Amino acid sequence: MAKDIQHQNLNFHSNEMIHHYGSKVHLVSSPLMLSLLAKLGSPQTHQPQINELVAMLYSYLMDNVIDSLFPRKLVAMETRMKSSHSEAVYEGQIIDPEVPVVSVDLARAGTFPSHLCYNKLNYLMNPELVRQDHFYVSRMSDEKGQVTGVNVSGSKIGGDIDKAIVLFPDPMGATGGTIVQAHDHYLANVGGKPNMMIAMHLIITPEYLSKVTKACPDLHIFALRLDRGLSSNEVLNEEPGKKWNQEKGLSPIQYIVPGAGGLGEILNNSYC
Repeated sequence: MAKDIQHQNLNFHSNEMIHHYGSKVHLVSSPLMLSLLAKLGSPQTHQPQINELVAMLYSYLMDNVIDSLFPRKLVAMETRMKSSHSEAVYEGQIIDPEVPVVSVDLARAGTFPSHLCYNKLNYLMNPELVRQDHFYVSRMSDEKGQVTGVNVSGSKIGGDIDKAIVLFPDPMGATGGTIVQAHDHYLANVGGKPNMMIAMHLIITPEYLSKVTKACPDLHIFALRLDRGLSSNEVLNEEPGKKWNQEKGLSPIQYIVPGAGGLGEILNNSYC
């Protein structure tokens, strides 16, 4: 029986914003997700709606990452109709379930997003090849609230990353310090050469992109929204990244504007 040509080489293109930040930056364009993200950032939104919104947002973001970058394989899989029709075989591409995947919990804002990704991956991939690591990291600030660096207080890493896809689901990409620290730690201190490394954010800033694209040129970056709300009107009227060095999305104490507030605190109802 001839194979159906439509499933042999699936062609997926994520709907993305036009920008000038480079090919590894993916600004997903979705009116639905931007609507939910606006609701997430509203001061009228509280738990349990916050967790529910984050779950919907990360489910969509994960779908885009998987469809865009995860390796595929050709299969011939019988369906339930095989008992009555010999033609009842799906022959085509699927996501290759035998690729190792690591979701890194960047505690504490990334704990819930990482769990969401880890849970979804266990349905799609071979669960024996999926794991969740824990990396305890936080920003350090001076007495004026200025970010001075990143503090790593510990980690629980369950193995090497050889040939694995490594995910960093962290809601807010503000300064980029956390992602750079985690990315460099995995490459320098965890064994093996990864298949690819992917940062997954709800909101990022131009300042984040400036730091991370230079420090981690191998890293794919996915985000649902780019915030540059402190830029001039002239800059805001240009396509993102066209006047990159004039774009500004960070407040004096390095919080994102418009942003959504400190999601590490908001997700956990913990403000200390």
